[in-house]
Amino acid sequence: MSGLSGTSVIFDLDGTLVDSEPNYYEAGRQLLAEHGVPDFTWADHERYVGISTFETVTLWKREYGLRASVDELLAAKNRRYLELARTATRAYPEMRAFVELLATEGVPMAVASGSSHRAITAILAGTGLDAHLRTVVSADEVERGKPAPDVFLEAARRLGTAPGDCVVLEDAAPGAAAAHAAGMRCIAIPYVAAQANAPAFTTAGLLLRGGQGEFTARGAYDWLVRSTASS
Repeated sequence: MSGLSGTSVIFDLDGTLVDSEPNYYEAGRQLLAEHGVPDFTWADHERYVGISTFETVTLWKREYGLRASVDELLAAKNRRYLELARTATRAYPEMRAFVELLATEGVPMAVASGSSHRAITAILAGTGLDAHLRTVVSADEVERGKPAPDVFLEAARRLGTAPGDCVVLEDAAPGAAAAHAAGMRCIAIPYVAAQANAPAFTTAGLLLRGGQGEFTARGAYDWLVRSTASS
């Protein structure tokens, strides 16, 4: 297995494997406009990158004084998002190549995301990534979302791998913090360039400050082999 025996790789989904943030933004913008908040911008959206949808709408309810319950807001946002996600989600080409490269090596892989299980499976099916990524953990299935390590620890458990033998790929600071708390190595690919200096990213074994524009399947694979050999 080219030096990767015993290693498992856990992917965040949104902003890491796929460029889904525009869909999350549009779903949120529509929802907030319907509830009397007409000026929600992309810059506003960036504040919530990396946290679960449940946490996001909980914050919105408080910050914008929304009358609907958190459950109602969550259901409405998820409904809008799923409509967009099924037809308008693009997998990053180099991430797809990385998944396929790991698959040829027989490396166990999982997706651990703050999105709902339904959203995760819809996106993986729509992009064809479900051919290789069959182990899926949603933040809805664990007690605490990122930056707590729960979702990554559950992914490791389902893969049958010790946390120390797992490598996480993440685009957001809360996810990098969660990987560190789980005792896992991390490849960080910041989605929001301005957040590349966030303290949580300093814990990553490999930090690609240029985000997806700097990520290559071969570069990530070579780093993975080197870090596995030295761990």
